[in-house]
Amino acid sequence: MKGAEALVASLVEADVDVCFANPGTSEMHFVQALDEVPDMRGVLALFEGVATGAADGYARIAGRPAAVLLHLGPGLGNGLANLHNARRAGSPVLCIVGAHATGHVRFDAPLQSDITAVARTVSGWVHTTGDVRDVASDAMRAVAATADQGGQVATLVLPADVSWSEGATEAPPLPRAEPFPTSPERLAAAADALRAPDAVILLGGPALTARGTAAAGRIAASTGARLLVETFPRYWETGAGTPRLDKLGYFAEQALDQLDGAHSLILAGARSPVSFFGYPGVPGDLVPDGCEVVTLADAASDAETALEALADVVGGGDVAELAPHHAPEPGPGPLDVRSMAAAVAATLPERAIVVDESLTAAAALAPALQTAPAHVQLALTGGAIGQGLPAATGAAVAAPDRPVVALQADGSALYTLQALWTQAREQLDVTTVLINNSAYAILRVEMTRTGADGSESADLSGPAGRMLDLSAPTPDFTALATGFGVPARRVETTEDLLAALRWAYAEPGPHLIEAIVPSPA
Repeated sequence: MKGAEALVASLVEADVDVCFANPGTSEMHFVQALDEVPDMRGVLALFEGVATGAADGYARIAGRPAAVLLHLGPGLGNGLANLHNARRAGSPVLCIVGAHATGHVRFDAPLQSDITAVARTVSGWVHTTGDVRDVASDAMRAVAATADQGGQVATLVLPADVSWSEGATEAPPLPRAEPFPTSPERLAAAADALRAPDAVILLGGPALTARGTAAAGRIAASTGARLLVETFPRYWETGAGTPRLDKLGYFAEQALDQLDGAHSLILAGARSPVSFFGYPGVPGDLVPDGCEVVTLADAASDAETALEALADVVGGGDVAELAPHHAPEPGPGPLDVRSMAAAVAATLPERAIVVDESLTAAAALAPALQTAPAHVQLALTGGAIGQGLPAATGAAVAAPDRPVVALQADGSALYTLQALWTQAREQLDVTTVLINNSAYAILRVEMTRTGADGSESADLSGPAGRMLDLSAPTPDFTALATGFGVPARRVETTEDLLAALRWAYAEPGPHLIEAIVPSPA
């Protein structure tokens, strides 16, 4: 058996049966193996950043890894931004990178590079297979490694001659790491911290399931502790019928206000909060002076069970107030960010998966979605924009029976717009609401916040402002989507947006709605 065939067959037996791919010459034997192992679903992406982002979205919804196949070092480099997001999310992703045949490396051919060095920047486990007899067992080690640390990227470098050589055999799956139980010491420390006059529980990572937030709600109801959600959750079951929770603010000043006065901060699946960037005169560590930080459960822990155990310890028999289903339609009129958010919440289907890369619109969307029908949210965990459309693609592959809604800013959409082609090819039920304000609006805000312009309000009329502007020409996303095979509509009023959302949800397959909102001043 050839190396590639043994590898693919072993992956399928290990329950890795989807491969997002942008292959090249060095991966052709892997591609050919898809004919020999039909249970492996190959999903083609036109850009490596789409493939890696889709693998991340798939893993967050499926709870198990997909494979992503990339072409040598440059292909890995093109996919690196969304592998960074996957790393920050703790997503289990198996990255397979083709390499030159072993005997060809000495020629320093044009595509030769140090793949391992690049892979280590985003991977918790990296290995190069050197012998065809080891390829399947190495793949099983890689799959097992994706579950370590609560979830990580594992990269297997696969030389072309290892793929094409005969002599391989299939290998059985290896056990994958399970979440660690929280220690009695951590549980006792968290219970003590809740006795502080103002205790805050910061929820993140594995804690943001319905089960985890219900337990956190019980704790808050019994102790008076405040609950906050990390700014960019990897997976959050929220909406009507779940405890109403506020996100920690994106801007440092917002987060400092939310945490002000806290005497103890209990981390449940979340990291200790820091500001997204460094700003003049603003602290990077957001924990208030004198506040005790206690870790109940980290990303590799069983946060749900830990929260339930803590609720029992503190007498959490009370039930938290749950968010009602209250998402009225906005009135007619010109579209803006708030009415757009209200329209999305009012029409959101049951059990939807919402992928949020709305950036400056997120402040309006977050409260609107809290009382929309129960759904799952996936956020931009690592801050590397261009994740939204690929992650929505992967989520739709993982859950073909659930509607996926991508709330997508215009500037970041242009990084990975090719994901629409994959959605059309695979006929995935993804509705993209493209929020078009013709600007990198978040950067306009940051121009002032960093003090880069030397004033309290940025003057955007000069060359600097032009660097943050997406007009002249303004991209026509409706035409671009149609060109990729995705039906699209352009809307400028709330009534047209409501009609377009219902149109998109009623038809199978992908749709894009270009929502025109006012450009920021």
